[in-house]
Amino acid sequence: MKSRLLEIRNLYTSFRIRDDYYAAVDNLTITVNKNEVLAIVGESGSGKSALAFSIMGLHTRAKTEGQILFKGQDLVKLPPHKLNAIRGNEMAMIFQDPLTALNPLMTIEDQISETLYLHNKTMSKRKRKERVISLLDQVGIPRPAYVCEQYPHELSGGMRQRVVIAVAIANSPELLIADEPTTALDVTIQAQILDLIRDLKEKMDAGIILITHDLGVVAEMADRVAVMYAGEIVEIAEVHRLFDQARHPYTRSLLNSVPQADGQQDKLHVIQGIVPSLQNLPRQGCRFKDRIPWLDDSNHELDPELHEIAPNHWVRCSCYQHFYFPDEKGGKISELS
Repeated sequence: MKSRLLEIRNLYTSFRIRDDYYAAVDNLTITVNKNEVLAIVGESGSGKSALAFSIMGLHTRAKTEGQILFKGQDLVKLPPHKLNAIRGNEMAMIFQDPLTALNPLMTIEDQISETLYLHNKTMSKRKRKERVISLLDQVGIPRPAYVCEQYPHELSGGMRQRVVIAVAIANSPELLIADEPTTALDVTIQAQILDLIRDLKEKMDAGIILITHDLGVVAEMADRVAVMYAGEIVEIAEVHRLFDQARHPYTRSLLNSVPQADGQQDKLHVIQGIVPSLQNLPRQGCRFKDRIPWLDDSNHELDPELHEIAPNHWVRCSCYQHFYFPDEKGGKISELS
């Protein structure tokens, strides 16, 4: 039985637009276990980063409701000083944009050392310096002693991303949220970073939330996958089952949009339409309905819920039972096991 590290219950994260609040994360419930990688996938605008920022308590103008239980503590109700003691220490985040995540006026050493000092004031300056160099070496930065003295603008985008990762793993967090952690990295360094994240999971028994668009990374890294669309989880399953037996129309569309190595595809599948804006997001019925107009309205639930169609495999709305791709021979798909 896996030990539960993070449990999110009925989470709403809403942003104010003019006089009303609109939920970017809408009644979301999900768990993360120790020694597990949970991948969250979906198009831009699906609410993935809004969810990550909610967990870390980094939204300044959003309204957050519900429960975010980390090791039994509700982060939503924690006062700022207690949340600061956890953030960067027991849980940390790799940010998507390293240029905005790093302070342009501080050296690389000072930025990593600050994280170490805030959570371990008894560590000597010499030990912090050694730890900083070790972290930079871990994330594949050459000449770490030299890079320590540099500023973010003196580094390439890939180097800055590796520094952000070094900051995040400095205190060996139990929960690591990685928001597109391999952005701007070449495939060799990407493999090193993914190995680092895997090592953290195994050596520290850490739980990892991996937010990515790269389904190849998901297949390699994840234990479970949650597919997010328009603020909701539309499908969640163990990684092998999701890739082999995806059921929700959105999940199947995403997988069908990936180029196949065997070259048997005549053309790539294109998902119709775009993710609706917060103001135009339908709050009733199936939110993916408008992007699969060839299905009849009666195929969708009026109030879509997650259904457990197999052990630990959940799918939202009944439309998955009727979905097919228009160009498929024979029309509707046959039932999957």
